[in-house]
Formats: sequence, structure tokens, C-alpha cells
Amino acid sequence: MKFVDLHLCLSWKDEGQARRLIAKSAELGYSQIGVPLQPSIKPEVVNQMRLVCDELGLDFVTRLDLAPRSSGELLAGLRRFRRSFEVVSVFCSSKAVARQAAKDRRVDLLCFQSFDPKKRFLDTAEAELASASGAALELDMAQVLSGLEERSGVGIFTRLRRELGVAKSFDVPVIFSSGASQPLLLRRPQDYAALAFLFDVEASFALEALTKNPVAVVERNRKKLSLDYVAPGVRVIKETRRL
Repeated sequence: MKFVDLHLCLSWKDEGQARRLIAKSAELGYSQIGVPLQPSIKPEVVNQMRLVCDELGLDFVTRLDLAPRSSGELLAGLRRFRRSFEVVSVFCSSKAVARQAAKDRRVDLLCFQSFDPKKRFLDTAEAELASASGAALELDMAQVLSGLEERSGVGIFTRLRRELGVAKSFDVPVIFSSGASQPLLLRRPQDYAALAFLFDVEASFALEALTKNPVAVVERNRKKLSLDYVAPGVRVIKETRRL
């Protein structure tokens, strides 16, 4: 079974810490990791990250995290950067941004940075849009664990049960990622799957959120970014040269 962590928050500014985080991911049983990168990052830095992952048997995935303040800012970011990254996530800070992100086929992951019920916007309307566009709901497990330490877990579990229930009802894929920025915050994928029991989801659902669902996102986008991609279901098989 191929376990995936699409949100490993490492920074190459601290190369030693980054290498330890990558090595810990491999040690814990992950096969593929997604790393959020800045659009201005130098190609040689990305190549260094990829080389370290290759040495440890990890598949390196480039990721862009967008945090737009408006739907217009989101559209501008997607137009400019979509084809430069394998995975694009959107941190939804408002209802308008969440609605635009949910319906845009260029968005892979919908993310929420707070457990405040006023700042989590996945209702039936957003879920229906996301189901049609193919966007997935991402849940950072480091954020969940941190929230449990800071406040009562009852409210968090209630909100997550409702949110995941809405996602399931509309067949919106759910992805569990670590969101870890240091090795001590990382857990085995099986531990995250076990924690999901508290969200009132089945073991099979939790495992798909760590395997099948993130793998599908990466494979879909790698096909789109390939040179022979034309449109959904249309690919260049062989070019015919004119004499």
C-alpha cells in the first residue's frame, strides 16, 4: 500500500532540518511527499530536494499553497502558476474564496486554517461544486493535534464529523496530510488512520484518504502537465510530419 503525505512543510533554508524531515517520512512508511514551494524558488533548490527524496525512495511532488484574499486574487494566481506545480491547494479564508475554489477545476485541494466554525466553509453548496470540479478536502493532522492541545476536542470533533459527513454525501475526496514542519510532529500513516476513528469515519475511508485519494490527485495532474496532454480524454499519440 502506497502512503502519501501531500503536505510536508519543510524549508530548504534549514537544510539539515529539511533532510531530517524527509528522512523521517521515509522511515515512517511514506512513499510520496508533497512539499509546498514558493513560486520564486530556484530550480536548483528543487532539484536538491528531489535528489534527497530519490536517495530515500520517496516520490517528490511539487505543491503550491495559495492564500488569496478574494476570488479575483485566486483566479490571478491560478492563471499565473497552475502549470508550474503538480498540486495546487487553496486556503479558503472567506465564503467567496471557498466558493470560487470549489468550482474551479484548476484547484486540487480545499484547505481551512482554523477550527472556528465561522471560518470553515464546506457546506452542501461548496461540496456540490467540489464534487463536480474534482477538488478534494484536505485535513492537516498536525493542525488537528495542535487544536486538541489548545482547546477541548469535543467542538473540533463535532465540526470535523459534520464536515466529513458532508464530503462523503457528495463524493468529495478527502485527503489526510501531516502538515508537519518538524520531525517530532510526524506520525505513521496508520496512526493518522486510527485517529480518524474519532471523526466517525470507517477505517477504509481513512486509508483511502492516505493512499488512493492523494495518489489520484498527483497522477491526474502529472498527466495534464505532460507534453502529450491536450484535454480531458484527449492525448497526442503520434505526431504526423508533413513533407
